[in-house]
Amino acid sequence: MVVNVAIVGVGLVGSEFIRQILTTQSKRIAVVAVANSRQMLTSTTPLTTSWKDDLASSAAAKPFTLEGFTASLSASKASHPTVVVDCTSNETVAAYYPTWIEAGFHVVTPNKKAFSGDLALYKRIKELTSQAGSPLVYHESTVGAGLPVINTLNDLVNTGDKIVKIEGIFSGTLSYIFNNFSTLDTQAKPAKFSEVVTVAKELGYTEPDPRDDLNGMDVARKVIILGRLAGLDLTQETIQIENIVPESLRQADASEFMKNLPNFDTHFEQLNKEALQNGQVLRYVGLVDPVHGKSSVTLARYPASHPFASLKGSDNIIAFTTERFPSPLIIQGSGAGAAVTAFGIYSDILKIAERTRH
Repeated sequence: MVVNVAIVGVGLVGSEFIRQILTTQSKRIAVVAVANSRQMLTSTTPLTTSWKDDLASSAAAKPFTLEGFTASLSASKASHPTVVVDCTSNETVAAYYPTWIEAGFHVVTPNKKAFSGDLALYKRIKELTSQAGSPLVYHESTVGAGLPVINTLNDLVNTGDKIVKIEGIFSGTLSYIFNNFSTLDTQAKPAKFSEVVTVAKELGYTEPDPRDDLNGMDVARKVIILGRLAGLDLTQETIQIENIVPESLRQADASEFMKNLPNFDTHFEQLNKEALQNGQVLRYVGLVDPVHGKSSVTLARYPASHPFASLKGSDNIIAFTTERFPSPLIIQGSGAGAAVTAFGIYSDILKIAERTRH
């Protein structure tokens, strides 16, 4: 059974996903529609490597609207299952998921907004997909990119395990920053916090404005997603979020922020010094805490013996402590980047293809 795929958002991740599909010459997945914020291209046959040129062509493409895009897919739905892939980070697109589900389309996405934003939207999606035979919604890539984080948590919950704690370094950016800034390696050259942030920005690890990483909101969204899957009604208002951007720099423009961040190196140096004196390192960590009800995103200290202390590069690491796994079940690896995020999307679609092949 061939699964038709329609992609909204063909930037880095969306384009990489299409490249992986075409490169592997999948016989089970046919990309039949693509769209950016302006144009959409739909076809009755699988798109080829010329899709970018065709999307840019006024002759082949049409103006994009969610309604028009959805209507164009309905004609092919009868012959093949259809998966809509949302590779945007757009709230309006995320809010459209119920419409797609009600139209009979499956949804796969790395967009965190539907699962970490409005709780009513999240519950509506869960309701629409709870019945036997209803469309499927997969979002493995919303947490840890291609790492099997959500799949593992679902398996734990669905088999009746009790979640005691989920703790993790969920941001590749903040992983890189603190792995380089706070280390017990005596051979490592001490670095100023502002210098590490600058290097991370130059390497492309951070958002264009690094405060979008340092304010903790990206990690908070991932904590909310995992918390909800674990049965908690988490929102941004119900978890503690530690914003490590100095307060006086929160309203400045991005260039002023980078220019003035060195003024706060002493503050971060003192935090690091206090940790190192106790044989600990600083790590920016998300916590889902069903037992005590104190889920959070904080800058915390960990001893050298802890797995978080020995993390390298920009890796993510997630530890599940459960009734069956009192010694945490740990998942570690690359948790960011177009290639691994696209892999997560690809694997989700293959799961849907497997489940719908009959």
